[in-house]
Amino acid sequence: MNQPVASETYAAQVRRLADLSARVHAQREEARTWHEQQCAAAQRAVAEAEEQVAHAERELAAARELQEQVDTEAAHLWQLLRERLGAAGRRLAGPPPPTSRVDADPVLLLGRVRELLDRTRQPGELPGSANPLLAACGVAGAVLAYALGTAARAAGVGYGGDLAVGMPVLALVVTLLGPLVGLVPAKVLADRRNAVLGPRPITVVLAAGVVATVILLVLFR
Repeated sequence: MNQPVASETYAAQVRRLADLSARVHAQREEARTWHEQQCAAAQRAVAEAEEQVAHAERELAAARELQEQVDTEAAHLWQLLRERLGAAGRRLAGPPPPTSRVDADPVLLLGRVRELLDRTRQPGELPGSANPLLAACGVAGAVLAYALGTAARAAGVGYGGDLAVGMPVLALVVTLLGPLVGLVPAKVLADRRNAVLGPRPITVVLAAGVVATVILLVLFR
């Protein structure tokens, strides 16, 4: 009577052992699968991190290149501004330091600055209202040259000898250069008004200087 019971107990233990073995195998496969998944996830994370680092390096290189371009363009525009301001621009130092309070695209901002400078009035000739001052410059140059010529002739007379012969010739040359002397103050006047000394202003200065020189030569010969 005990033998069948023992056989059934042995069979039940075999089945239980088989179940345990299957369960252990399943758990091992599950652990292996989990480990492979974790390794794959880690590899993907490393690859993504490397891609992010490479992307950040590319962005940094592009930002540095953009900074160099912006600095170069800003320096060029600042030089243009100094040229447009004329004499006043020469007193300006280098371009102002960059500010971090502007979030707009620097290239767009520099483009707007360039457009503004392009629309700015280019230096032109002095207006017709400056003709009296230009004529005064010509007359002043003629008077100054005539005074120097007179002083040269007086020196020749005082020293005598060869100077008495050569100084009057030199005095005449200096006197005739009087109209050209008037171009010096005329150029200063043009610079202060951010204008150029064009053909018309030069003609006014030279004409006034020639007339003044002729009058001085006629009156005090």
